[in-house]
Amino acid sequence: MKKIGMLVAVEIDSVLSKYGKPTTTINQSGYNVLIYENPDYTYYVLNSGIGEIFAAAGTQFLITHLNVDMILNFGLVGGTTKEMARTSLCVVEKVVHYDYDLSAWNKSSVGKYLEYDTIYIPTTPDLVQKALEFKPDLHKVICASGDKFVDAGEKKSALYTNYKAEICDMESAAITLTCNKNNVPCLLIKAVSDSLMESAEEFNQALENISAICFDVADKIIKDLIKRS
Repeated sequence: MKKIGMLVAVEIDSVLSKYGKPTTTINQSGYNVLIYENPDYTYYVLNSGIGEIFAAAGTQFLITHLNVDMILNFGLVGGTTKEMARTSLCVVEKVVHYDYDLSAWNKSSVGKYLEYDTIYIPTTPDLVQKALEFKPDLHKVICASGDKFVDAGEKKSALYTNYKAEICDMESAAITLTCNKNNVPCLLIKAVSDSLMESAEEFNQALENISAICFDVADKIIKDLIKRS
C-alpha cells in the first residue's frame, strides 16, 4: 500500500471538508498528523504552517518518522504574469529559492545551490508528466519560493523578469529540496489565488474556495497515479 505524505501550509480545511474525520491521528514531535486510509493508499496529512522552515521540517518528519513513499503538496500561490489569472491550476516543474544568496561569497547567481547546476531545483519529472497526462490543461510552471508574502504587482513582475517564474509561494523550495535530498518523489499542485495585480486581501477571500478546487484536482491525480502503479 502506498503511503502518501500530504503537506499543506494553511489549506487543511479543504482536506477535512472532502474526507471528514480521519481514520486515526498521530501526535508526535509537535505534529498532529491526520491519517486517511483508502484501499490502495493512505494519506498522512500534515499541516506544516507557513514558510520554508516549517515546510522543510514537516516534510522531513513525514519522510523520517512515517516513511512515506512520496510527498504531495497542494496550495495557493500568487501569479506573477497576466496569464496566471485567479484559479489557474498549475503543476510545478522546478523551483527557484530567490531568498538564497551566496553571491557575496562565491559570485554565484541568487538562488544557486552548490548541489545543483543551475538556480532551478527540479521536482520529480515522472510525476509532473503523469499529472499532465491526466490533466493536460494544467500549467507547467516555475515557482519562485521565499520567506515573504509577495502582494505588490511590481514585486511579482520582478520574479518573472528575473527568474521566469510564473507563480510564487513560501514553501515549494523547502519541500522540493528536502524531498530531493532524501530521494523521495514529490508532486506540487498549485492554484493561483491572487493574480498579478491582486493583493493579500484577494488571497484571504479566495482561500477556502480555491483551496477546495486545488485539492480536488490533486486528489484525482493521486488516484490516477495509484491506478497506474
